Amino acid sequence: MKQDFLYLQISNNIAQLIRKEVLKAGDRLPSVRMLCHEHNISMNTAKRVYLELEGQSLIESIPQSGYFVSQLPYKRLPLPETSSPSQISSNKEPDEMISKVYLNMGRKDLTLFSIGVPSDELLPLAGLNKEIMHATRQLRDSGAGYEALQGNEKLRKIIAARSISWEGSLHENDLVTTAGSMNALAFCMMAVAKPGDTIAIESPVYPGILQLAGSIGLKVLELPTHPNTGIKIEALKKAIHKINLCLLVTNFSTPLGSCMPDENKKEVVALLAKHNIPLIEDDLYGDLYFGSHRPKCCKSFDKNGTVLLCSSVSKTLAPGYRVGWVAPGRYKEQILKLKLAHAISSPAITQEAAANYLKSGRYENHLRKLRKTLYNNYQHYAHTISQHFPEGTKTSRPQGGLTLWVELPKKIDTTALYNLAIKHKISIAPGRMFTLQDQFENCMRLCIGLSWSEELRSKLIQIGRLAKMML
Repeated sequence: MKQDFLYLQISNNIAQLIRKEVLKAGDRLPSVRMLCHEHNISMNTAKRVYLELEGQSLIESIPQSGYFVSQLPYKRLPLPETSSPSQISSNKEPDEMISKVYLNMGRKDLTLFSIGVPSDELLPLAGLNKEIMHATRQLRDSGAGYEALQGNEKLRKIIAARSISWEGSLHENDLVTTAGSMNALAFCMMAVAKPGDTIAIESPVYPGILQLAGSIGLKVLELPTHPNTGIKIEALKKAIHKINLCLLVTNFSTPLGSCMPDENKKEVVALLAKHNIPLIEDDLYGDLYFGSHRPKCCKSFDKNGTVLLCSSVSKTLAPGYRVGWVAPGRYKEQILKLKLAHAISSPAITQEAAANYLKSGRYENHLRKLRKTLYNNYQHYAHTISQHFPEGTKTSRPQGGLTLWVELPKKIDTTALYNLAIKHKISIAPGRMFTLQDQFENCMRLCIGLSWSEELRSKLIQIGRLAKMML
């Protein structure tokens, strides 16, 4: 085996032992010489193993003593409590703050901790550029004509094939392409609800979902949500007769990064199907898992066609391509009518380019690298926050995805912190954006999809300093 691959294999094996706590904080690791002997590798390869683990903040070197397992960064910080929103539906939207934060999108003069997408450096832009060129040559009319209403056939076939990884068993005819995931969510809400209906969602939740629900005239019922396991099913059971539809981000939701256990997904699907309540599932982050395998979706357990699954490549490949899709189950005809009325067609060139890239083995290689980078970033963020943020700070422990939820001491208002940080060319997402209620004022969401560097670390430290000043 090539030494380049061997050092990664050995470091990954040790990393797994640390994460599973077979090797615990403070445990001494074999010396570099002993590692060489155990694995029959060179000194340089052994040193690369430990450099890789140090880079992930999993081990630390103590001069004249050797290498030791670090206290995992997330273990140093308490976990936020389960949210406890009011069980009265609301539509009190924090419009001004949402607009202020998202107007920063695309600004190169700011460090955008506030926008939950991977930075350009983490995306395969050169490969995508080639696929755009190929698409213009492959498509009829060079892609200038209308695409079929249901969307690019090649893309739908690939998405259907990839659903096997989460036991989805989709067929290409089960899918309709859209202009990103938000477009899919909008079609779904309009297909299954009418103004005045009540939608149940997680709390906190992505602000765009709140704005979308409000634009359609829906009342929003926020459900108590655990930062690791998602919504409390007992709360959903109590609210079941108040709601007309439900929308959940079951895998690595933003801002918490929670992942609903499979047994919970199965129970939620059965509960909603029993009451004939449609479930819109946003699986935008499902491919960005930090563990050993991709989690299932609620759609995996859908027997009656009541789950409308939405996703896109916006968080994994190309945010600006606006390539998304929906598997709408029994609501397919309604979705097609809405797409015809609101869009007529999806952009042919970007769909073809995305389809070609997904079909190639390059996409899986890209995902592996991206997942590793995001997990390492999370470790760096947690380590820096534990050292430089105010005492009493809590953070989520995302199991995948692009964001970290930070809960600061109660005295700190993150809207005011945003106004301070922006003067230092730093943009954060205040917690009040992620709810319609008066909660999360001392919380914020940070994107972990930026390229880690000493400069980024210094910006994160600056946020901590500003937060301490507010105390």
